[in-house]
Amino acid sequence: MANFRDLKVWQEAHRLTIELYEISKNFPPVERYRLTEQICRAASSIAANIAEGTGRYSHKDFIKFLYIARGSLEETRSFLILAFDLGYLEKQRYAILDEKCTSISKMINGLIGALSKNINNSLS
Repeated sequence: MANFRDLKVWQEAHRLTIELYEISKNFPPVERYRLTEQICRAASSIAANIAEGTGRYSHKDFIKFLYIARGSLEETRSFLILAFDLGYLEKQRYAILDEKCTSISKMINGLIGALSKNINNSLS
Protein backbone atom coordinates (compact mmCIF):
# COMPACT_ATOMS: atom_id res chain seq x y z
CA MET A 1 0.00 0.00 0.00
CA ALA A 2 1.03 3.59 -0.54
CA ASN A 3 2.22 5.79 2.29
CA PHE A 4 -0.90 7.67 3.32
CA ARG A 5 0.98 10.98 3.29
CA ASP A 6 1.46 10.56 -0.47
CA LEU A 7 -2.25 10.20 -1.18
CA LYS A 8 -3.82 13.42 -2.45
CA VAL A 9 -7.12 12.47 -0.82
CA TRP A 10 -5.43 12.21 2.59
CA GLN A 11 -3.65 15.54 2.03
CA GLU A 12 -6.93 17.28 1.16
CA ALA A 13 -8.79 15.68 4.08
CA HIS A 14 -5.98 16.75 6.42
CA ARG A 15 -6.14 20.33 5.11
CA LEU A 16 -9.91 20.38 5.58
CA THR A 17 -9.47 19.19 9.17
CA ILE A 18 -6.97 21.93 9.96
CA GLU A 19 -9.25 24.53 8.39
CA LEU A 20 -12.24 23.35 10.43
CA TYR A 21 -10.21 23.38 13.64
CA GLU A 22 -9.30 27.00 12.91
CA ILE A 23 -12.83 28.04 11.91
CA SER A 24 -14.45 26.36 14.90
CA LYS A 25 -12.30 28.46 17.24
CA ASN A 26 -14.65 31.31 16.32
CA PHE A 27 -17.81 29.43 17.27
CA PRO A 28 -19.51 30.69 20.43
CA PRO A 29 -18.08 29.34 23.71
CA VAL A 30 -21.37 27.55 24.42
CA GLU A 31 -20.57 25.29 21.41
CA ARG A 32 -17.21 24.14 22.81
CA TYR A 33 -18.48 20.73 23.93
CA ARG A 34 -21.21 20.52 21.35
CA LEU A 35 -20.75 21.53 17.73
CA THR A 36 -17.06 22.48 17.95
CA GLU A 37 -16.03 19.13 19.36
CA GLN A 38 -18.30 17.17 17.02
CA ILE A 39 -17.15 18.86 13.82
CA CYS A 40 -13.49 18.49 14.75
CA ARG A 41 -13.89 14.80 15.59
CA ALA A 42 -15.82 14.07 12.40
CA ALA A 43 -13.35 15.95 10.21
CA SER A 44 -10.26 14.38 11.79
CA SER A 45 -11.82 10.95 11.34
CA ILE A 46 -11.77 11.35 7.54
CA ALA A 47 -7.97 11.53 7.19
CA ALA A 48 -7.42 9.14 10.11
CA ASN A 49 -9.47 6.39 8.46
CA ILE A 50 -7.72 6.88 5.14
CA ALA A 51 -4.39 6.55 6.95
CA GLU A 52 -5.52 3.50 8.89
CA GLY A 53 -6.75 1.85 5.71
CA THR A 54 -3.32 2.12 4.10
CA GLY A 55 -1.90 0.13 6.99
CA ARG A 56 -4.25 -2.78 6.46
CA TYR A 57 -3.27 -6.01 4.80
CA SER A 58 -5.48 -5.94 1.72
CA HIS A 59 -7.27 -3.66 -0.71
CA LYS A 60 -10.53 -5.06 0.61
CA ASP A 61 -9.67 -3.90 4.14
CA PHE A 62 -8.52 -0.52 2.83
CA ILE A 63 -11.89 -0.11 1.06
CA LYS A 64 -13.72 -0.72 4.36
CA PHE A 65 -11.82 2.18 5.93
CA LEU A 66 -12.51 4.37 2.92
CA TYR A 67 -16.23 3.74 3.43
CA ILE A 68 -15.83 4.81 7.06
CA ALA A 69 -13.91 7.90 5.92
CA ARG A 70 -16.72 8.70 3.49
CA GLY A 71 -19.24 8.37 6.32
CA SER A 72 -17.19 10.75 8.47
CA LEU A 73 -17.06 13.18 5.56
CA GLU A 74 -20.84 13.19 5.31
CA GLU A 75 -21.09 13.66 9.07
CA THR A 76 -18.76 16.65 8.73
CA ARG A 77 -20.99 18.04 5.98
CA SER A 78 -24.02 17.73 8.22
CA PHE A 79 -22.24 19.68 10.96
CA LEU A 80 -21.24 22.34 8.41
CA ILE A 81 -24.89 22.74 7.46
CA LEU A 82 -25.77 23.10 11.13
CA ALA A 83 -23.00 25.68 11.66
CA PHE A 84 -24.26 27.63 8.66
CA ASP A 85 -27.90 27.43 9.76
CA LEU A 86 -26.92 28.63 13.25
CA GLY A 87 -25.14 31.62 11.72
CA TYR A 88 -21.61 30.53 12.62
CA LEU A 89 -20.48 30.36 8.98
CA GLU A 90 -20.99 32.94 6.27
CA LYS A 91 -22.60 31.71 3.05
CA GLN A 92 -19.42 32.06 0.98
CA ARG A 93 -17.28 30.21 3.55
CA TYR A 94 -19.88 27.47 3.80
CA ALA A 95 -20.00 27.10 -0.01
CA ILE A 96 -16.20 26.79 -0.21
CA LEU A 97 -16.11 24.17 2.55
CA ASP A 98 -18.97 22.23 0.96
CA GLU A 99 -17.10 22.21 -2.37
CA LYS A 100 -13.99 20.88 -0.61
CA CYS A 101 -16.13 18.11 0.85
CA THR A 102 -17.49 17.30 -2.60
CA SER A 103 -13.97 17.13 -4.00
CA ILE A 104 -12.76 14.84 -1.22
CA SER A 105 -15.83 12.64 -1.66
CA LYS A 106 -15.05 12.25 -5.36
CA MET A 107 -11.45 11.32 -4.53
CA ILE A 108 -12.56 8.74 -1.96
CA ASN A 109 -15.04 7.26 -4.44
CA GLY A 110 -12.36 7.17 -7.13
CA LEU A 111 -9.95 5.38 -4.82
CA ILE A 112 -12.64 2.88 -3.83
CA GLY A 113 -13.31 2.26 -7.52
CA ALA A 114 -9.63 1.79 -8.35
CA LEU A 115 -9.05 -0.58 -5.43
CA SER A 116 -12.22 -2.53 -6.28
CA LYS A 117 -11.05 -2.87 -9.87
CA ASN A 118 -7.68 -4.21 -8.65
CA ILE A 119 -9.49 -6.78 -6.51
CA ASN A 120 -11.70 -7.85 -9.41
CA ASN A 121 -8.73 -8.06 -11.79
CA SER A 122 -6.80 -10.25 -9.37
CA LEU A 123 -9.77 -12.63 -9.16
CA SER A 124 -9.93 -13.04 -12.95
